[in-house]
Amino acid sequence: MKKIILALALALGSQFVIAEEPKETKKICVDVKKDGKEVKDPKTGKTKQSCKEVKQHKKLDGNKVPDKK
Repeated sequence: MKKIILALALALGSQFVIAEEPKETKKICVDVKKDGKEVKDPKTGKTKQSCKEVKQHKKLDGNKVPDKK
């Protein structure tokens, strides 16, 4: 019984390892604005920025929808 459970666990667990792709992320920074004006940091004098990590999707070729005639 333990061998069957172990075999099932390995079979199901291996799918998750193979299916996981390396995720490519890109850092996007946008200037912070308040009342339409850029907010400046009083210590450095530079404009404040809000940064986020965004996952990049792969662009697939050959998936164009055919035009209707």
